[in-house]
Amino acid sequence: MGDMANSSIEFHPKPQQQRDVPQAGGFGCTLAELRTLMELRGAEALQKIEEAYGDVSGLCRRLKTSPTEGLADNTNDLEKRRQIYGQNFIPPKQPKTFLQLVWEALQDVTLIILEVAAIVSLGLSFYAPPGEESEACGNVSGGAEDEGEAEAGWIEGAAILLSVICVVLVTAFNDWSKEKQFRGLQSRIEQEQKFTVIRNGQLLQVPVAALVVGDIAQVKYGDLLPADGVLIQANDLKIDESSLTGESDHVRKSADKDPMLLSGTHVMEGSGRMVVTAVGVNSQTGIIFTLLGAGGEEEEKKDKKGKQQDGAMESSQTKGTDLGHGVPLCAAKKQDGAVAMEMQPLKSAEGGEMEEREKKKANAPKKEKSVLQGKLTKLAVQIGKAGLVMSAITVIILVLYFVIETFVVEGRTWLAECTPVYVQYFVKFFIIGVTVLVVAVPEGLPLAVTISLAYSVKKMMKDNNLVRHLDACETMGNATAICSDKTGTLTTNRMTVVQSYLGDTHYKEIPAPSALTPKILDLLVHAISINSAYTTKILPPEKEGALPRQVGNKTECALLGFVLDLKRDFQPVREQIPEDKLYKVYTFNSVRKSMSTVIRMPDGGFRLFSKGASEILLKKCTNILNSNGELRGFRPRDRDDMVRKIIEPMACDGLRTICIAYRDFSAGQEPDWDNENEVVGDLTCIAVVGIEDPVRPEVPEAIRKCQRAGITVRMVTGDNINTARAIAAKCGIIQPGEDFLCLEGKEFNRRIRNEKGEIEQERLDKVWPKLRVLARSSPTDKHTLVKGIIDSTTGEQRQVVAVTGDGTNDGPALKKADVGFAMGIAGTDVAKEASDIILTDDNFTSIVKAVMWGRNVYDSISKFLQFQLTVNVVAVIVAFTGACITQDSPLKAVQMLWVNLIMDTFASLALATEPPTESLLLRKPYGRDKPLISRTMMKNILGHAVYQLAIIFTLLFVGELFFDIDSGRNAPLHSPPSEHYTIIFNTFVMMQLFNEINARKIHGERNVFDGIFSNPIFCTIVLGTFGIQIVIVQFGGKPFSCSPLSTEQWLWCLFVGVGELVWGQVIATIPTSQLKCLKEAGHGPGKDEMTDEELAEGEEEIDHAERELRRGQILWFRGLNRIQTQMEVVSTFKRSGSVQGAVRRRSSVLSQLHDVTNLSTPTHAILSAANPTSAAGNPGGESVP
Repeated sequence: MGDMANSSIEFHPKPQQQRDVPQAGGFGCTLAELRTLMELRGAEALQKIEEAYGDVSGLCRRLKTSPTEGLADNTNDLEKRRQIYGQNFIPPKQPKTFLQLVWEALQDVTLIILEVAAIVSLGLSFYAPPGEESEACGNVSGGAEDEGEAEAGWIEGAAILLSVICVVLVTAFNDWSKEKQFRGLQSRIEQEQKFTVIRNGQLLQVPVAALVVGDIAQVKYGDLLPADGVLIQANDLKIDESSLTGESDHVRKSADKDPMLLSGTHVMEGSGRMVVTAVGVNSQTGIIFTLLGAGGEEEEKKDKKGKQQDGAMESSQTKGTDLGHGVPLCAAKKQDGAVAMEMQPLKSAEGGEMEEREKKKANAPKKEKSVLQGKLTKLAVQIGKAGLVMSAITVIILVLYFVIETFVVEGRTWLAECTPVYVQYFVKFFIIGVTVLVVAVPEGLPLAVTISLAYSVKKMMKDNNLVRHLDACETMGNATAICSDKTGTLTTNRMTVVQSYLGDTHYKEIPAPSALTPKILDLLVHAISINSAYTTKILPPEKEGALPRQVGNKTECALLGFVLDLKRDFQPVREQIPEDKLYKVYTFNSVRKSMSTVIRMPDGGFRLFSKGASEILLKKCTNILNSNGELRGFRPRDRDDMVRKIIEPMACDGLRTICIAYRDFSAGQEPDWDNENEVVGDLTCIAVVGIEDPVRPEVPEAIRKCQRAGITVRMVTGDNINTARAIAAKCGIIQPGEDFLCLEGKEFNRRIRNEKGEIEQERLDKVWPKLRVLARSSPTDKHTLVKGIIDSTTGEQRQVVAVTGDGTNDGPALKKADVGFAMGIAGTDVAKEASDIILTDDNFTSIVKAVMWGRNVYDSISKFLQFQLTVNVVAVIVAFTGACITQDSPLKAVQMLWVNLIMDTFASLALATEPPTESLLLRKPYGRDKPLISRTMMKNILGHAVYQLAIIFTLLFVGELFFDIDSGRNAPLHSPPSEHYTIIFNTFVMMQLFNEINARKIHGERNVFDGIFSNPIFCTIVLGTFGIQIVIVQFGGKPFSCSPLSTEQWLWCLFVGVGELVWGQVIATIPTSQLKCLKEAGHGPGKDEMTDEELAEGEEEIDHAERELRRGQILWFRGLNRIQTQMEVVSTFKRSGSVQGAVRRRSSVLSQLHDVTNLSTPTHAILSAANPTSAAGNPGGESVP
C-alpha cells in the first residue's frame, strides 16, 4: 500500500492544482505539491526534491524553517501554518446521538411486547360498549359502580408506557455516558502522546496534535511517527513500514537514498531529524482514514463524484513503485468510482465464506467478548428462556381458567356487545404474562457489567492504570502469571555507576579524578559523551536538594552521571563534535546489545567508540589500557580472569556491567563501514563499570501480595543472569529453598526446541512452571514464553498471563498476552499501541492494584447476580402461582416494573460500585471456567427465596385475617386498589431492600455491614429507594395499584424486611459442603455446546489480539516473501468492518488490510482460507498468492 496515496486524488481533483498560486500564503510550497511529493519513494522522491527544491535544506527554506534551529515559536506563524496545511488531527467518527441511543434501547424485545400490550390496553379502556352494561356479560364489570373508577381504566396502560419510557431513558443515558467516557479516555491517550521537535533551537516536547508543517522533529528508536516528513539527517535509521505496506522487512532510511518518512510507521532502530511535510488528513495515515470514512461525510460526496473521476485517475497510473524496491505497482484501474488494486493476503486465521459475514460485520461494531461477558450472555439466555416458558404458561392458564369459568361453568354464551369486555380481560392476562417475562429477564446484567467496568476504569486512573480496552480490567482479576520486565518496573530506573574497573584497578566507589591517568580519563570522557544519544542529558534538579533530572536513555544517563562525578563535563565535548559531525553511528538494538560511534580525527584517521554488555564486548577486545594508559594485550585467558574476578562479583551485587572500549583506524585504511563485524572488533577496553538500578522500595511487598493471591511473578530481562538473579532475590521473586529455574535465553531455547530447532509444547511445559527468571532474553524469547504458558494444557485450567513491556520489541508479547501493560513514562509508542493497560507511573505496585480492581469487577457482578436472581425467582413464582390460583397477579404490571427498576438499574449501580478491599488478594484466581454463581451463592439465592415466598404466600392467603382488612383476591376488573395487595407489594420491596445489604457479601461472610459506609453510592441508593417506595405506596394511587397504609401496617412490613438480615445469618450457618445437591450455574460457554452459528461468530470473536498477533507475528518474525501490495482499497475498506476499531487502534487498522484478497471481481473482498498450521507458531508461515 505504499502507493495508497494515489487514491487521494478522489478528494482533490487534479485540475485545481494548476490554478493554485505557487505561493501558498507566503510559503514556497502548496499543500497539493507536498501531497504529491509524499506519494513518491526512494530515488524518485530524491529526484523530485532535487528538481523542485535543490535539496532538503532548499525545501526547508521554502517552508520558512531552519534545519538546525527549527521554527520560531511564534503563535501567529504556527496558526497560519495550521490554516494553510491543516492540523495534525484526524477527525473521529461522529458519536451516536442521544436519540439514536434511545432508539436502540427501544429495540429490546420485551419492551416492545410491553408497549404493544399497553397500547392495546389503552385503546380498549377508551372504548365504552354501546348501551347499558348488560347483565349477560357476567360480573366482569362489577367493580365499576363508581363512575370515576371506570374512567380510570386508562391509567394502567399509561403507567406501563411511562415506566417503559423510564427504562429506555436510563439505558440510553448509561450508554451515552459510557460512550462519552470512552471518548474522554481516547482523547486523553492521544493528548499524552508527545513528540520532540526543535523550536528556536530548543528541544521541546509538544503534543502530537500541535505539530505543524515545517516543524523539525527528532525521531528516535521506538517512536510511532505522527506525521509525514523528509529526513534531514539520520543515524542508522530503520523503519517498520508494515502498517502501511505489509512489508515485514525493516526499511533503511537515509537522507541520500530514501528520505521519505510516513506517519503511522514505527522506528525500529536509530535516530534522526526530519522536516514535517504533511499532517492530519493530508498525511499517509490520514488519507487512509479518510478512505475508511472516518469522516462519514466523505462517503456521500464520493458517490456523487465517482462519475466525474475517470479523467483524474489517469495521471496516477504511471506513478509509484512499491517503496523503492523497484516493483511497479499495477496501474490503478478505475472501477465504480473506487481505486481498484489487488493485494495478496497474509494468511489470515479465517475461513473462506466470509462474504455474508463481512457484510454483517461492516454494520456491527467489533465486540471483543471477554470471559465474563461469555459467561453472562449464556446465563442471561438461560434465565430468559425459563422466563419465557413461565410467562407463556401463566397466560395460557389464565385464559383457559377464564374461558372455562365463564363459558363452561357458568354456561354463558359469547355475545357481540360483550366482546370488548372479554378482550379487555385477555389483554389484562397478556400484560400479566409479559410482566412475568420482564421480571424474569435480567436486563440489568449488561448494565451492571458496564457500570462496574466503567466505574473501575475511572477509579483505576487514580491508581495509575490507564485502561485502553475495557475487558482487560476484568481479565486482570483472573491473572495467574505476570511476566515483568526488570528495569523501571521492579527497579526505580534511576541508574548510577557505583563500581568501576579502570587502569587495572577495581574501584568499589567512584575514584578521585587525581587517581586516574589523564589519558584514561580523557578517553573515558570522550567515549561516554560522544557515544551516547545526544538527546540523553542530565539537567539540574527542579527543586533544591532533589536529585538531578535524567533525560533520555537511563543507562546512558548513568554513564554521563559518572563523567560528572569524575568532575568533568560532557557538554563541551558534544559542542566540539556536534551530532551532524559524527561519521557513522551503529545504534543500540536488542541483537547487537551494543552501540558504536565513529568520528573523524584531525589527522584524517577515524576513531570508533563502543559501549555495550560486558560479556559481549569483551569478546571483541584484544587490548586493554593499563594503569599508565598504555595498551596491553588482552587474551581470552585474561578475559576469563576478568569475568571471574570483576564482572561476576559486580553482577552478584545486582549491578549491570557495561564495557567501554575504542579503536583507532589510521588515515590510509578506511574500512568497509557496512561490514559491522569487521569494524567493531579488535577493540581496546577502556573501562568496565557496574551500574546499580535499585529495587523500588514498595516492590517486594507487592510481589508478596501477588504470590499470596496465587499469581506467579516471573522476571524477563535482557540483563546478565547474575544481575537478574540478584535483583530477583531482592524482590522476593525467588526465595531460598524453593525449587526454581533461572535460565539465560540461549539455555531456554536449547531446552524447548527439538533437533530441528522447532519449539515443542511438551518441552516448554517442563520448563515454564519452575521458571522464575529469564535473563539475556530476546523479544522472541519473551513472546515464546508468553505463548507457551497461554497454550499450555498441563494445569487444570488455562493460565491467564499479564505481561509488562516498554520497548518496541515487546510489541508481539504484549499483544499475545491476555493483558499487556505498557510503561507510560519509559514506554515507546509502539508498546503503548500494543498494550491493554498503560501504567502511568511505570510501577509494579500498580499492577497489583489492577489485579485488585479486576477481581472486584468479578465480585461486583456476582453480588449483583445473587441479589437479582433472588428477586427473579420470587417475583416469577409469585406472579405465576398467584395468577393460577387467584386469576390475578398479586404484583401488578406497574409494580413489577418498579421492582424491576430497583433490581436492575439501581441495584446494579449500588452493588457494582463497591470499592475493592485488600481481602480480595487473599484468595486464588477464579480461573476461566469457574462458574459465576458458586454453591454458596446458590445457597443464598434459594434460602432467601424460600423466606420471601413463605411470607408472601402467607400474606396472600391469610393476610386479610391477620391485618383485619378486606381481601384483595378475585377483585373484578378496574376495581380500586386494595390494602391487602398493597401490603404484599410493600413487604416484597422491603425484603428486597434488606436483601440488597445481604448481597454485599458472596463468600458466606457474617458481617454484611462491613465497610458499608465506604460506599456512599450504595447508601444513597438504598435510602433513596426507600423514600420513593413511601411516596409510591402513600400517594401512588390507581396508577401503581396502591392504597395508603397505616403506620402499624408499615411497621409490620419493615419488621418482615429486617427479618431478611436475621434469616441471612441463619443461612450463613448452614455449611455449603453439606448441600451436595446444589448446582453451580453460569459456566463459560463450553466447546461442545456451541452451535455452528455461534462457532462461526466465535471465530470472529477469537479476540482481536489473537488475530492481529497471528498476523503481527508473521510480520515480525518470518521474513515473509515480499508481498505485493495493491488492492481495491475503497470497497474493501467499506466492508472491512473495523471502522469502529479504526479509531481505537490506528496501526492495527492499517494491518487489517492484510486480511483482504482480491478475486476476479474487484468488488468482492474474500478473506483467504486459513491453513490451520499457519496459525501462531508455524515457522513456515509463508504467504499464499
